[in-house]
Amino acid sequence: MSSSIASSVNSPALQPVTTASQGARQVAGRYRNAQRAPQRGLWDTLRIFAKFTFNRPAGTVPEDAIPVRALSRAELDQAPNGSLYRLGHSTLLFKLDDGWWITDPVFCERASPLQWLGPKRFHAPPLSLAELPPLRGILLSHDHYDHLDKASMLALAPRAEHIITPLGVGDRLVAWGIDAKKIRQLSWWQETQVGALTLACTPAQHFSGRGVNDGNRTLWASWAVLSPELRLFFSGDSGYFPGFAEIGAQYGPFDLTLMETGAYNGDDWPHVHMLPEHSLQAHLDVRGRWLLPIHNGTFDLAMHGWREPLERICTLAEQHSVSVTTPMMGERLDMLAPQPAQAWWQGLR
Repeated sequence: MSSSIASSVNSPALQPVTTASQGARQVAGRYRNAQRAPQRGLWDTLRIFAKFTFNRPAGTVPEDAIPVRALSRAELDQAPNGSLYRLGHSTLLFKLDDGWWITDPVFCERASPLQWLGPKRFHAPPLSLAELPPLRGILLSHDHYDHLDKASMLALAPRAEHIITPLGVGDRLVAWGIDAKKIRQLSWWQETQVGALTLACTPAQHFSGRGVNDGNRTLWASWAVLSPELRLFFSGDSGYFPGFAEIGAQYGPFDLTLMETGAYNGDDWPHVHMLPEHSLQAHLDVRGRWLLPIHNGTFDLAMHGWREPLERICTLAEQHSVSVTTPMMGERLDMLAPQPAQAWWQGLR
């Protein structure tokens, strides 16, 4: 990592296991990151759990209403290619090659296996599931509850032509009753073609699982979405790791990066969630032009203030002359000509 960006932040200490370009690796049926992170002991894990559960600071949940621009099906029907709408957290709706795609669709009230307990949404989605247009495809990064919502997938799958997932995630969908013929499962560095789009499954530094005993049984990934008009990078969830530079060398430059910026927690889990300094460096590593920070503004998943990820990434971007865009939820973004950052969160408690 460039010391000019992360002078006050240490890069995660990682031990090489395999180069990212060698693809995903399984050991005893469980996937491994390309770079092995240090293992936390029981007491360290309990310390983090206790801090997260019993010692939460003020300001992690907004007191004021989050501004959301309501969307309609009529507006989407008129939207041109290159349109993108942020619907919340890491759920983004975009149009390329005359088809609509959605990433990690989560429309539920809570990012949790229980809808009466767990992180609750700060805001309603800009439109309902029923108002979404027919989908060319659904793009999934991994199977955590804040990225893979069973109810949303069951509602959307019949209206989607294709569902593109990392290895193993598609098997979950089939077990839920979703048509296997729609699903394509990829390992890192594999590609698939849908019309004029190339979708490349690229590495991430993360983990997976939805229960007690299924940790890392499915793969996690980032994605490069390549069209004749533009190149888009979707980070999914990741800690900072050397794989970003490999992705940039293989598929960059990118016109727009949808980069995880939120749910970090100091030194507690930098190997699986990036600090804003890491997010900016990852954007530079993949050779991004415009950065759209995602994974913030919808769920309370860490100890930082709800505005902090956006404030920090915008400050860093200004300091390092990086173009950043921050549309409010439901606001249209032209991916080929993004608007500069607008601090819609300023003044909100």
